[in-house]
Amino acid sequence: MADIVGQIVAALRRGGVVYGRALLSAPWGIAFESRSIATIYVVIAGSYVLVPDGGQALHLAPGDVALLPSGAGHVVADTSGRPATTVRELFGADLEELSATDLVIEGDGPETVLVCGAYLLEPAPQHPFIASLPDVVHVTADQMRGTSLAAAVQLLTTEVDHAGRGTPAVVASLLDLLFTYTLRSWFLGRPDQLAGWAHALHDPAVGPALALLHDDPAKPWTVEALAHAVGVPRARFSRRFTSTTGHTPMEYLGIWRMTVAARLLREGQAPLRQIARKVGYDSEFAFARAFKRIVGQAPGRYRAMHHRDAVLHGDDS
Repeated sequence: MADIVGQIVAALRRGGVVYGRALLSAPWGIAFESRSIATIYVVIAGSYVLVPDGGQALHLAPGDVALLPSGAGHVVADTSGRPATTVRELFGADLEELSATDLVIEGDGPETVLVCGAYLLEPAPQHPFIASLPDVVHVTADQMRGTSLAAAVQLLTTEVDHAGRGTPAVVASLLDLLFTYTLRSWFLGRPDQLAGWAHALHDPAVGPALALLHDDPAKPWTVEALAHAVGVPRARFSRRFTSTTGHTPMEYLGIWRMTVAARLLREGQAPLRQIARKVGYDSEFAFARAFKRIVGQAPGRYRAMHHRDAVLHGDDS
């Protein structure tokens, strides 16, 4: 499961990582608008309240992790009902412009210390796994005790507190791990509530089939070949795959291929015919048609738009 989730996160992430430490003394409240930015909070000391737009308040204690995987709007504050101010109003810049910066709010009340991490997510194509997640994934310190997530939290905290040469690259890798481990801990903590993609990742036939598609999207897969590879009759496999993921095996293969292609288009200058071959298309025309159907734009236009945005925002990724 971890490999698949990690691959999805890596494929959807774009641009550099935003991270920093927040030293917040009450009273305080910070409002974040809904945007395609995955955000994760780790509580180092003190406590705070996180309120997703239209949702109920979550109380977080030292060692807890809160992940907002799809960028839902939310408020973080020292207590429920506290008036909130936007990041730009408080610090004079948007979130993605504050990387490696200590965010300080001075007050007379108790102090909360957070390590915050965020990175831009590519909204198209939207992966069905991300779409299936709740607005906030909350894992308590007790739930993660002795797990890989607890180790990743400690590594991230240490790296941010003792930043040096190479820290941005290290933090980027740790945030990917933290994203993946947080989801894994959250899923494993709910064995009786697994449904949809959570069930798919644990299913003894669907999980391995997903791993095969992710590891080699260029292979000319068929439903028969996947069913044979996981040792399940074709009809039963097709039903299980569709009921858990919400897509037929071939529909999902198309989505994953275009997710991989979108990342290749954003991050490099390889010719379209080369990218087409990497995701299983012999014909550049067939690839372009599939890409436009799933992503909503022709691949050349998609690449030009993202490269233009990267120049405008000074993205070095």
